[in-house]
Amino acid sequence: MSYFSLVKSLTSAFPNMYSISRFHHVTPAVCCCSKTRSGEKYTDPFNLGWRDLKGLYEDIRKELFISTTELKEMCEYYFDGKGKAFRPIIVVLMARACNIHHNNSRNVQASQRAIALIAEMIHTASLVHDDVIDDASSRRGKHTVNKIWGEKKAVLAGDLILSAASIALARIGNTTVVSILTQVIEDLVRGEFLQLGSKENENERFAHYLEKTFKKTASLIANSCKAVSVLGCPDPVVHEIAYQYGKNVGLAFQLIDDVLDFTSCSDRMGKPTSADLKLGLATGPVLFACQQFPEMNAMIMRRFSSPGDVDRARQYVLQSDGVQQTTYLAQRYCREAVREISKLRPSPERDALIQLSEIVLTRDK
Repeated sequence: MSYFSLVKSLTSAFPNMYSISRFHHVTPAVCCCSKTRSGEKYTDPFNLGWRDLKGLYEDIRKELFISTTELKEMCEYYFDGKGKAFRPIIVVLMARACNIHHNNSRNVQASQRAIALIAEMIHTASLVHDDVIDDASSRRGKHTVNKIWGEKKAVLAGDLILSAASIALARIGNTTVVSILTQVIEDLVRGEFLQLGSKENENERFAHYLEKTFKKTASLIANSCKAVSVLGCPDPVVHEIAYQYGKNVGLAFQLIDDVLDFTSCSDRMGKPTSADLKLGLATGPVLFACQQFPEMNAMIMRRFSSPGDVDRARQYVLQSDGVQQTTYLAQRYCREAVREISKLRPSPERDALIQLSEIVLTRDK
């Protein structure tokens, strides 16, 4: 099957969720934006977001009030302030952008800030569980919970973080928001099951990959953005803008993560590179490379389990335009995110969200 036939079939299979009919580019990468659009003084997105996130990790640790010393240490292990806090930053910026759009309010509600904490807790719980499933030994430049305390205790620690997030969510007292974020937890589980499976058909394989990417990564960002928009604005149109922005940025974020697995070094990433191949996973760069090197199909189907498969697949990817095409696809999602968020009233927070879409594309870890 030709490359363009593959793209056409993907577009028809997922006309709404995965509109990627024109992501094959031959032009150099370009930035999503080059200057602020609100007319107000522009501030770095992370500095702007951190105004509302002071004490973020201390507040999360308060939510994880645990009397057992070992369990407390396990649950607080990743809440050390060394993570990117990418999700909480997006959430509070979206909250302010929606509040300003609705009634020019520049304050973040306590319930909206709580969503930022909850999103980070759900994300971290999923990392703890993922590391058990993947038998990972390092994350963020240090040993994983499962390697230090064992798999059984790591699963329980992840469960406890998730339960604390659920209690915090229930305390907000908004059933719509509870429903929105409960969907995230369902998607995380379904996404993990999708990752455990594979498709023989090439068309289904790429659609399978994108659906898995949405459920495991983008759903949390999309639904967290939607949740704060619901809390700050009654307009369903704004809720959809927030959701679409989060979905597209989330997809782009994971696509770039999959690129970095081939292009970045282990020290920079804080975890081993080529990790996905070693886990038997065919991500975007591999699937694009397979279009140029059909012999990769057999390796994909046996999940790179034969001796030498991982090294050969990596070389095929680096010899192909798989990395470039995955990056172009991420750019397409970021352009869509910018198009959506630009519908909101101009504000520094809206412009920061536009700038964040560029940061997603240019990050190196």
